[in-house]
Amino acid sequence: MARTVRDANLESRTARSRLKARGKPYFRTLEPGLHLGYRKPLSGAGKWLARHYVGNAKYEVETIGVADDFSDPDGVAILSFPQAQTLARSRMVDRAHAAVGKTKPLTVADAIKSYVEFLETNRKSGREGRYAADAFILPALGKTEVAALSTDQIQEWLTKLAKAPARIRTKQGQEQRFKTQTHPESSRRRKSTANRILTVLKAALNRAWRGGKVASDIAWRRVEPFEGVDSARIRYLDMDEVKQLLDACSPAFRRLVRGALETGARYGELCALTISDFNPDSGTVGIRESKSNKPRHVVLTIEGTTFFASISKGRPGDEVLFLKDDSQPWLRDHQKDPIAEACKAAKIKPANFHVLRHTWASHAVMNGVPLMLVARNLGHKDTRMVEKHYGYLAPSYIADAIRSGAPRFGG
Repeated sequence: MARTVRDANLESRTARSRLKARGKPYFRTLEPGLHLGYRKPLSGAGKWLARHYVGNAKYEVETIGVADDFSDPDGVAILSFPQAQTLARSRMVDRAHAAVGKTKPLTVADAIKSYVEFLETNRKSGREGRYAADAFILPALGKTEVAALSTDQIQEWLTKLAKAPARIRTKQGQEQRFKTQTHPESSRRRKSTANRILTVLKAALNRAWRGGKVASDIAWRRVEPFEGVDSARIRYLDMDEVKQLLDACSPAFRRLVRGALETGARYGELCALTISDFNPDSGTVGIRESKSNKPRHVVLTIEGTTFFASISKGRPGDEVLFLKDDSQPWLRDHQKDPIAEACKAAKIKPANFHVLRHTWASHAVMNGVPLMLVARNLGHKDTRMVEKHYGYLAPSYIADAIRSGAPRFGG
């Protein structure tokens, strides 16, 4: 273990309080080519710096932490004089290894790349993760070493992200366009989006930390998402709207919409179904390719079983279940224009295809299906998401008691 260097001016907060505030740091030699510095500000806690000699009479200086001028040291974000020495020496070793090609300091871009590759191999959310990284994370944080990330840095990035206008889908190579934020919900929506992107960043960094590639997760663990910005109430279609929508669809798209309404399955899950995935004996549909990569069996109603039997009759088991009018399979984004046109023709409020999943779940909950069973049919591992989005619709003892026993004031 390296010997701790003593310095009467720097080794205690009392000694540092007597130093004159200035822009030029107070340096102390630790090793040949390595100096520990302390920058004394006009107010607030000082910062520890590491100065590395890089040759040709040149040095590189980096901030490595906040001094324990006011708060007790934790060894990560707030450092005592001995802790700052240990970290400065560790950074010198990392640089030396990197110089000879033994190791390379892990950057945020490295962590993101590994995480997105994991998603693309093991999950269905790789596309979303890559978009969030390319558009919002890498431009601001990609070159930063993970070990050098600070809570303040991530918090500042998150705040700027929430204030930035929403992006408009732009063709590759064209200048990025942005929405004009005039809707009263714009601020909440941007904060909600920022929270989702923060989740991607934390997941990538946590994966690197669990893999032993970074010593601590405290810098990003301390960053808290915006509170109260996720809208728990979501839209679903009432039964009249369902009938109007089905009547407005083309024959092939009507089958796909009906399949979504009978199962609550996602668009991608429906597109991957084959005839053999429907089991008429058990009245179930087997979802082999799900968002979580965990297969499940969706239980159908009698009407749902009859519907799937009607569209499966006489067809080979390996044939794709839902086909377009030209007998071609439904592919990514093929549902967007048909659902928009059907809503317009039906004269109902515009909705995306995912609303059909919400519609199945909402009516199931309102009809008294236990939340755990709704969650299982939807493919959730527990009831948290179902409670968040649909729990308010569930019949409850409290609601029944209030409606039967609370005072009535006429009118």
